[in-house]
Amino acid sequence: MEDPDEPIHKPPYADLTPDVVLEAVDSLGRRTSGTLLALNSYENRVYQVGLEDGGFVVAKFYRPGRWTDEQIHEEHAFTRELAEREIPVVAPLASDDGRTLFVHAGYRYAVFPRRGGRAPELDDPEHLRWLGRFLGRIHAVGAIKAFEHRPTLDVASFGHASYRYLTEHGFVPAEVSHNFGQAAEQVLALVEDAFAAVGPLRRLRLLGDCHPGNILWTEQGPHFVDLDDARMGPAVQDLWMLISGSPEAMGLQMRAILDGYREFFEFDPLELRLIEPLRALRILHYAAWLARRWHDPAFPRHFPWFNTPRYWEEQLNTLRELAERLLDPACEITVKSL
Repeated sequence: MEDPDEPIHKPPYADLTPDVVLEAVDSLGRRTSGTLLALNSYENRVYQVGLEDGGFVVAKFYRPGRWTDEQIHEEHAFTRELAEREIPVVAPLASDDGRTLFVHAGYRYAVFPRRGGRAPELDDPEHLRWLGRFLGRIHAVGAIKAFEHRPTLDVASFGHASYRYLTEHGFVPAEVSHNFGQAAEQVLALVEDAFAAVGPLRRLRLLGDCHPGNILWTEQGPHFVDLDDARMGPAVQDLWMLISGSPEAMGLQMRAILDGYREFFEFDPLELRLIEPLRALRILHYAAWLARRWHDPAFPRHFPWFNTPRYWEEQLNTLRELAERLLDPACEITVKSL
């Protein structure tokens, strides 16, 4: 896996031309028609590829240096384990000899069936209960064993390493650096206190980045399309990004999710205390993710607001607001009658 503190300067996909993508799929015996559509993805490069028989596959080219082969194999094995238990995830297609990870022109890639769908309706309690059942089934499988190679979500990697990268590589401008540092250090201390107060956590194999954009909905219900961020962590990490609004509104939404979730897997209500701390970690991690990818030409093009004076002022205000929320018991999300 890449060193999170080591900047990378070479554009990672400079040699990934359309011809290379088509040749990669052709090399697996899936004859392409020459049609190619880039899909919305920044971390990796993902393409819908047309086939001569009129069908389509999705080819995913992994960002060089991000994951080791062992970590990608674990992602694929977990996805296929879920699919074998008839849990609706989109698993990589295997070659005749059982391989799911391939290399062409120096790029590692996998091929997936194309699956469509629409965004889930997160204001619909029945959709939330359905998602809860979906996630409860995933976590029941995720708890069977641990990842050996993929990382664990923790304060050190998501919080401290992210803050250190931003400051040590000159992204935070001098005019806000002192105040930003004070705010970030206060937030991280409060997050550490929150994790310590909850006590020893049960960590299991997670989707890791369970936001609505990674969920597609059909008449048959939801399916998850990308396990690239799978890692070890507390169950609530896969739940909290599906709720929004006031603490009261989020409590009602979480109740609907847990109504479905607990049909298949138990949930420790103490983990609800980690929602705001996890939100804080995600904000720092996201800023550092953009910084670490700033050498990739796609990032300045698609995120022009990043690394501007206004952006860092907004980040400073966000950190100060997070500190206030972490100190205010009224902001803690509760679910009645758990």
